[in-house]
Amino acid sequence: MHETDVIVIGGGTGGYSTALRAAALGLEVVLAERDLVGGTCLHRGCIPSKAMLHAAELIDGIAEARERWGVKASLESVDWSALTATRDDIVARNHRGVEGHLAHAGVRVLRGTATLTGPRTVRVTATGRTPDGAPGAGPAAGDGDEVWVARRGVVLATGSRPRVLPGLEPDGRRVVTSDDALFAPGLPESVTVLGGGAIGVEYASLHRSMGARVTLVEAADRLVPLEDEDVSRHLTRGLKKRGVQVLTGARLEGAERTADGVRATVRPARGEPLVVESERLLVAVGRVPVTDGLGLAAAGIATDARGFVPPADWSRLETSVPGVHVVGDLLPPPSPGLAHASFAEGLLVAEVLAGRTPRPVEYAAVPRVTYSAPQTAAVGLTEAQARAAGHRVVVNTMPLTAVAKGMVHGQGGMVKVVAEEDGPVLGVHLVGPHVSEMIAESQLVVGWDAEPGDIAQHIHPHPTLSEAVGEAYLTLAGRGLHQL
Repeated sequence: MHETDVIVIGGGTGGYSTALRAAALGLEVVLAERDLVGGTCLHRGCIPSKAMLHAAELIDGIAEARERWGVKASLESVDWSALTATRDDIVARNHRGVEGHLAHAGVRVLRGTATLTGPRTVRVTATGRTPDGAPGAGPAAGDGDEVWVARRGVVLATGSRPRVLPGLEPDGRRVVTSDDALFAPGLPESVTVLGGGAIGVEYASLHRSMGARVTLVEAADRLVPLEDEDVSRHLTRGLKKRGVQVLTGARLEGAERTADGVRATVRPARGEPLVVESERLLVAVGRVPVTDGLGLAAAGIATDARGFVPPADWSRLETSVPGVHVVGDLLPPPSPGLAHASFAEGLLVAEVLAGRTPRPVEYAAVPRVTYSAPQTAAVGLTEAQARAAGHRVVVNTMPLTAVAKGMVHGQGGMVKVVAEEDGPVLGVHLVGPHVSEMIAESQLVVGWDAEPGDIAQHIHPHPTLSEAVGEAYLTLAGRGLHQL
């Protein structure tokens, strides 16, 4: 039996941010992770996928250089092994960085599977994985089981996994999920992507840049259905212009593995069912919380109907069992299941466990980004959500091509600002090149309830894409220069 102040179960973004902040506040911290510290985001999601999307952007740039700018460049081929080696090196360096931060902070990492045996008691069973990911005895967990008791509290941060459709269990080659799509062998010549949310759109965009024939299937009536309708419209237009076949309002009726790939039968919103044959089928229809084997019942913790662990107190992210907190993908909405939200949740819980009273996470001001081509980025309410909430809404939409840098990029896109009449900005929605790097300003605007006139006083550098954001605020403040 061992004691510590805080036990964190799960070493992804939510877990290790909790551990690092709690240690910085003087608490003794133990973190249990059955796989690799860094979690899905570092090893299978955010980081490797954005590395690959950067490579895709470089490929697209070669075509643009040749076709638009007269640069006599051509793409000979994509060296898949070299590309993935660079991706894996980026992941490995980040992994070593996280391990180093934890060690420097004095966080004890247990390489094992953690199970609650009571509200503040955790059993850790060694998984046989060394810190560098190679097989071997889990040195920090020791031989057999260890039982730990948390004096301050336990933090649940076990994350999520891709939702799997019955009959379409992934095999890592023909049928893949977002967790294994990047690690499937080679570049497919054709891909069918099920799911038009952020993950599905990113993978559709990536494969199209790599030269694959792509069909993107979404059951809702538009892509990225949680975003503003104008964002969906511009995104769909951009993907279709690049050659992606987009089927919205469409449902999968069946799929079978063939000698050459997968044959899917899709019923579109109108018309007869379509048969779509592709070398690979990528299932991106959401994620589900990972709670199996966690021992929630032993601690008296219940999940909701979808498997999430709802907090009894959102201001502290504490469950109905005092001293047991939850962060990351285990949380139901309004937590968005995004890595950067998990960081904020981890910081909050660590400060609560240290006896502080931090401000609750403001979920309305968490940015949302889709790293496709074109990119989308948003924060706050959509126009429809603002109207449904009873706000007196005013809207300004500014095309990126209204500013000189938008013409330089030549990829279209827009800025849309949703505000309360004579009141604060409620939401900001962007589509176009590099908008993921432009949304942080808008997070501050929405989070601080700023009004368009407040922001219109600030000068955006020229020439930049961000000028379009500034112009949108100027127009709402009655001072616009370039609005047609």
